[in-house]
Amino acid sequence: MSWTYQGKEIKCIEDQYEGFVYLITNTTTGQKYIGKKLAKFKTTKPPLKGKKNKRRGYKESDWQTYYGSSDRLNADVASLGEDKFTREILYLCKSRAEMSYIEAREQFDRRVLETDEYYNGIINVRVGGSDKLKQALLEQHLQAKQSNT
Repeated sequence: MSWTYQGKEIKCIEDQYEGFVYLITNTTTGQKYIGKKLAKFKTTKPPLKGKKNKRRGYKESDWQTYYGSSDRLNADVASLGEDKFTREILYLCKSRAEMSYIEAREQFDRRVLETDEYYNGIINVRVGGSDKLKQALLEQHLQAKQSNT
């Protein structure tokens, strides 16, 4: 089962985005899961022979086959099959801070810990405010307003 974003199937994520906030839905029970996923990981390799600096780069994560960190969700995926779940990207995020903030906001707004409708069993967030984060959130808010009109 592939990921969708705004109703379209997603095969790759542009380099400008660091990750995304997603919604996974069990189509048989209606249970849902809100989470975040990095699209790429930072890698560090030892320096080349005779050099001092480590080599840094990026490697694509396992986002295309990922089904969340919830043990209950992953048990249901294993027992019911991937075809019984939909995976939707809610927000593409340009930074980790933006991703963490939006994930927590969605989890609180949807009250995921107060109902059995969600697989989420914990809300774990640590976000520092910055001008960059505020700007990114303002841009997302304006985009949401434009798509609603």
